[in-house]
Amino acid sequence: MAVYTEVSFEELEAFLAGYDVGAPLTFKGIAEGVENSNYFLQTAKGPFILTLYEKRVRADDLPFFLGLLEHLAARGIACPLPVRNRNGEQSARLGGRPAALLTFLNGLSLRRPEVSHCAAAGEALAAMHDAGSDFALRRSNALGHKGWGDLADACIPRADSVEPGLGELIRTTMDEITAQWPPQLPEGVIHADLFPDNVLFMDGKVSGLIDFYFACNDACAYDLAVMLNAWCFEPDAAFNVTKSKNLIAAYRRKRPLSKSEIEALPILASGAALRFLLTRLYDRLNHDPQALVRPKDPREYSKRLRFHRKVRSVAEYGL
Repeated sequence: MAVYTEVSFEELEAFLAGYDVGAPLTFKGIAEGVENSNYFLQTAKGPFILTLYEKRVRADDLPFFLGLLEHLAARGIACPLPVRNRNGEQSARLGGRPAALLTFLNGLSLRRPEVSHCAAAGEALAAMHDAGSDFALRRSNALGHKGWGDLADACIPRADSVEPGLGELIRTTMDEITAQWPPQLPEGVIHADLFPDNVLFMDGKVSGLIDFYFACNDACAYDLAVMLNAWCFEPDAAFNVTKSKNLIAAYRRKRPLSKSEIEALPILASGAALRFLLTRLYDRLNHDPQALVRPKDPREYSKRLRFHRKVRSVAEYGL
């Protein structure tokens, strides 16, 4: 979450006139994340999140994202629910951007999740995959392995200004990973960005999943590989195999993994590391200085990519 587009009080009042949520009492920007402009809104009828969609989120994709939230919520997944306006629409225009009003979820995201949190998050991911299995709409993964080439081409010329040798690492590993990418793994609706800051906890239990704006149809095991990268590395860049073991085990209790999915984990984890390396690097090289957010460090993911490329057995992930 972040703030790229400022919203005046007059604009807010005009927007809220189309909703049955009461008068605004508190309105402030949320200076976290990298994709959209987000505000916390308190009205006479309770708290909400107001999101203005920017950058990589296309207006044409909003029916998928917002429809998915309604679908998952109806099946018991704790996630933000779009508040429909008086015309029954899931989104409207605000500040020249598509915008949506979403219900607020209680809970806190964790900067340093423990083993038990990793297991709970893995179970929540499997439950989300199960709940999304009959969602009717489809969206391809715009940041899947077939889309990395354009990002790499945009980043490689200046990559070494961020880390010496980074351009060559991207060039060589991208060729290797895309050549080895496993075909025909079981697919479904995936979150594709389930980092610790997108999982809320209360009393040690998952109280909500948020930020579904990379959600798409892709291999379910790739979603798990994203989580291995996001949840199982320590601040010193060491891989915590205990966290990985427990995360995967909890996931498998809800949704068993096929032999092909298990065997593909090293290449999927390498691909997930490369994907976040590329997007973080692109954002670092093309940072908007007016945005109330600092780009995340891509070097965290160059280290993770190097780790995965040395993995020779899934046992190194605790399997």
